[in-house]
Amino acid sequence: MTQTTQVPPTRLTWDARLWGALLVVCGVIFLDGLDVSMVGMSLPSIGADLGVSLSSLQWVVTGYVLGYGGFLLLGGRTADLLGRRRVFLIALAVFAVVSMLSSLATNPELLIAARFVKGIAAAFTAPAALSILTTTFHEGPDRNRALSIFTTCAASGFSLGLILGGLLTEVGWRWTFLMPGPVALLVLLFAIKLIPNSPRDEAVGGYDVPGAVTVTAGMLSLVFAVVGAEGAGWVSVRTIGLFVLAAVLLAGFVWIETHTKHPLVRLGILRKTNLRLANLAIMTVFGAYVSFQFIGTLYLQNMLGWSSLETALGFLPAGLLVAFLSPNAGKLADRIGTERMVAAGMVLFVAGYALFLRIGQTSNYTATVLPTIVLIGLGFAITFPALNMQATNGVDDNEQGLASGLFNTSSQVGGAIVLAITTAVIGSQSHGVTAPGGMLAAYKPALVVITGITVLGLLLGAYGLRGLKERRALAAAEAAELEAVQSELAAEEMSPAA
Repeated sequence: MTQTTQVPPTRLTWDARLWGALLVVCGVIFLDGLDVSMVGMSLPSIGADLGVSLSSLQWVVTGYVLGYGGFLLLGGRTADLLGRRRVFLIALAVFAVVSMLSSLATNPELLIAARFVKGIAAAFTAPAALSILTTTFHEGPDRNRALSIFTTCAASGFSLGLILGGLLTEVGWRWTFLMPGPVALLVLLFAIKLIPNSPRDEAVGGYDVPGAVTVTAGMLSLVFAVVGAEGAGWVSVRTIGLFVLAAVLLAGFVWIETHTKHPLVRLGILRKTNLRLANLAIMTVFGAYVSFQFIGTLYLQNMLGWSSLETALGFLPAGLLVAFLSPNAGKLADRIGTERMVAAGMVLFVAGYALFLRIGQTSNYTATVLPTIVLIGLGFAITFPALNMQATNGVDDNEQGLASGLFNTSSQVGGAIVLAITTAVIGSQSHGVTAPGGMLAAYKPALVVITGITVLGLLLGAYGLRGLKERRALAAAEAAELEAVQSELAAEEMSPAA
């Protein structure tokens, strides 16, 4: 009788072509970091040039997040169904073209519309990129190393974007919208040559069009309701109607997924505890940071009178810390586990945002702002790669795009919702206020909200530590058993044939 035993995959040989494919995939996350940080630095200049109010200015950020978060699930599943390479190349080309066209916008409406379309393009490139990475690199040390490099590239793009955003905004804010276009075209040229072909999954048998329509419309309705609540009112007919519409659509989506033969999202994937916790945690991490950067940029430029370049340099230490420390995240995960990394990173986030509550009308950067920037950088360096690993570990290759889409959707929706809430808090405290002291009093309640959001993330991190010792002991026992089987099979192959 022949016994079939699962043998762990062998370690990959990191040759030039494998490195090339990895760096091309990392180019997308580099580009995303570059774009987000450059636009963030230019917000006050956009507001002054186009006459955009604070409540409207957030839409330059939220327009992108809305398209990104609303279409990510569809983008992730499309990558699985139509082929990751095909989706990656087409969406990246759209991203490049829209980037260059958005620099020509002459009014806020066109600018926000371009950001929305650009977000949709990113909703297809990001999960395709991450699923290419996770299907190319086996779960374990190889994937952990690749994801660490992935995070490093994101931080490098963010850091470079801060500097370029500051410099280009001094020339004109439109350059910050134009710059990602040529970079995307360069990545596209290398991707055509280096990304391996991944054919569509012929086993799917069909497409869940009703599911795609309902979940996308539901996510858009939810984010739009939160974002527009500050202007329309949280208890207005419009806001309540949008929340009800979102609830109905998302409930309809769940019903469709449980009754269709070929679901867009196999709901059983949500039974994975590590995936659920990673998705909830990234909502708090990204939501808090997007909101902090929005408030921090306005505070440094509008209240302290810093230039866009000075503001960029002020945020830079966080990006540099992530860029330098993230390459070691894979080794750290192998040693202590992702659960401990997430918990430690959340402690750093809470401490960093809480310290920023000390800001005043004449704050000293080194004593007041820098500690927060450093703690946030350390938090990201530890937490972000760990959450990426948690969200994709234990997921079959044919659902890596789905897992990546879920993770990125949670990130972007968290960013949109928390930013909308903090902007609403600022707006409610700053009506008719022009004095610096009044604006400072409006910023601080919003910072309290951000700190509270990270406390929720810390509680999630603490929950992830429950039963950790038992899970690690079980995993170690399984790994030892598989290693013994592999050694036995290798010895049989080396022995003379009977």
